[in-house]
Amino acid sequence: MIRPASDPHEGKILPFLSSAEPWVARHVRDLPRSGIRDFFDLVQSMEGIVSLGIGEPGESTPWNIREQAIFTLESGKTGYTSNLGLLRLRRAISAYMERLTGVRYDPEEQILVTVGVSEALDCALRAIVNPGEQILYAEPSYVAYAPGIVLAHGVPIGIPTRFEDEFRLWAKAVEEKAKPGVKALLLNSPANPTGSIVGAGELEKIAAIAQKENWVVLSDEIYAELTYGERHRSIASLPGMKERTIVFNGLSKAFAMTGFRLGWACGPAPVIAAMVKIHQYSMLCASIVSQEAGIEALEHGSAEVEAMQRSYQRKRNFLWRSLTALDFPCHAPQGAFYLFPSIVPFGLSSQEFALRLLREARVAVVPGTAFGASGEGYLRCSFSPRMADLEEAVRRMSRWMRANFPGKRTRVTGR
Repeated sequence: MIRPASDPHEGKILPFLSSAEPWVARHVRDLPRSGIRDFFDLVQSMEGIVSLGIGEPGESTPWNIREQAIFTLESGKTGYTSNLGLLRLRRAISAYMERLTGVRYDPEEQILVTVGVSEALDCALRAIVNPGEQILYAEPSYVAYAPGIVLAHGVPIGIPTRFEDEFRLWAKAVEEKAKPGVKALLLNSPANPTGSIVGAGELEKIAAIAQKENWVVLSDEIYAELTYGERHRSIASLPGMKERTIVFNGLSKAFAMTGFRLGWACGPAPVIAAMVKIHQYSMLCASIVSQEAGIEALEHGSAEVEAMQRSYQRKRNFLWRSLTALDFPCHAPQGAFYLFPSIVPFGLSSQEFALRLLREARVAVVPGTAFGASGEGYLRCSFSPRMADLEEAVRRMSRWMRANFPGKRTRVTGR
């Protein structure tokens, strides 16, 4: 829309923004915007798009959980809760985590309920990081890790993982980064965006390094329930690790409750107490409606989680076989709900490939560079959408690939 020349705001808005820019803190000003959000601002401006981009379950939250949320509202439960979260919910989390990981946490002082895992991780980083301390993490990584460390005045140190190793994190690579100034190791297994897991043997070696170097371990286990073969193993379950590990999990992925924004952190009581200070001054508490729904999910939602896990495995197999048939070098992920295929044989950058696929085939995927510089040459494709959407995406990609890359395909090198 072109504004008329008589617009009273003409010439005022931009100069105001420009004059305000010096007020923004340098460490915030220098942060890049989320590559995922930039890309999906573009996606949302278009119609008829099939999206494999957002990491969100394609199914709605199970009815019994939604019904509990409705009942909570109808009962007039609309107030604050304890900063730590409802005690009944923390007890349910304690029992759930013991079933999932074999580790028991005291619901009175070792569990904090948060607004999603993202808030839990932010509280943990701000609670443990002194300015200039370094935090290690595997790359490609979830988009919020490096910015979150910077916002806590820490220094993010990426550990590159490789396609040839199925993007697994190896203890040897971790050890090579061990040096004075490193405070913690941030683990994500199963990982976003690659779907890789840290194998049991490597997990034990990494735990030994953490103990030797006296590191804190931040273990993001939001996809713990979504593994395809090897059962999830938490590093906190290894001898001597519960005392130095903060585990993060929540209901967004396995329970299809992204919009409820409910997560938690489990860890040593002094660290949880420090996190509560940050949480109580910034967020106060998670929504009571979400917390009541969370109790229902943890106490009566296991059958739905198992059904969704089986559905994800079928969709993973379908999309992996389809992409390899289109000659994308691609590994079958061991967990989460993402494939991370290579596009190196096609001669385009991640951004160019994703933009052309969006505009010409109307299929949305995420450029690998949204997950760090080491993501160049890859795309993130989520298999969380409905099967009908996956099938349509594959049909469109197949037509587009035949039209644009008839002579540039390569042999499949994935499993």
